[in-house]
Amino acid sequence: MDYSINELEKEAIEIRKRTLEVIHNAGGGHTGGSMSLVDILTSLYFSVMNIDPENSNNNKRDRFILSKGHSVEGYYAVLERRGFIDHSLLDTYGKFNSELTGHPTRKTNGIEVNSGALGHGLSVGVGMAIAAKRQKLGFKTYVLMGDGEHGEGSIMEAAASAGHYKLDNLVAIIDRNNLQISGPTEDVLAIEDLQKKYEANGWAVVTVDGHDIEALINLFNSCPVKENKPTFIIANTIKGKGASFMENKAVWHHKVPSAEELEMAIKELNERKEALNV
Repeated sequence: MDYSINELEKEAIEIRKRTLEVIHNAGGGHTGGSMSLVDILTSLYFSVMNIDPENSNNNKRDRFILSKGHSVEGYYAVLERRGFIDHSLLDTYGKFNSELTGHPTRKTNGIEVNSGALGHGLSVGVGMAIAAKRQKLGFKTYVLMGDGEHGEGSIMEAAASAGHYKLDNLVAIIDRNNLQISGPTEDVLAIEDLQKKYEANGWAVVTVDGHDIEALINLFNSCPVKENKPTFIIANTIKGKGASFMENKAVWHHKVPSAEELEMAIKELNERKEALNV
């Protein structure tokens, strides 16, 4: 599917609007992190990854793992816009007996891994990348992690394994919005220097603006950035991106927008979309 950058930026706005609507209607969800990851997922799902909603079990498809599974509402909105799930299904989120739960599960078309137990996604991604090489299937595996998630020691164990096995078909991304539910990541449990940590484990490390869709696509398409090295992308993002009153506020990690707040956010997003039409 061929989209211009302008079209992708508009898609990202629609995804943010739908994310807020879904969380509001469900009465629960992880708003801030769902908003910060949208441009990363829009780039992957609409431009970069080899995927097909009509053939989602093709062995040669690229794999994506949302390790920070609590931000599933933004993920569901992306899957809906990309054609993996129906609008009517997403409308059931938060309702009794819905297939869609508060963390991703493989019951849902397009989702590869049950996730949300923080710290596990990269380990699964390492396994998938090893399998791709051994079976000569040629697919890439992308893992999106949270920065608060990096308090889990298992992530660095997985990082060491990826470097050891020279998994240049593995791309890990950190949604570096600098906030977690308890406050700034560096106050809760400092995780820097991320670049030095990953480089020490044999990764090629690149930093990018996590809201610059063109830069994201160019970077993803250049992976692996170094032969025989997995790629770690530090995507600098803003928690709550898209609604100014939510941005960079830890309270929006798990806060649900009221009807009035939803209206304010949608109005602001519509104005941003209108500006893209100029």
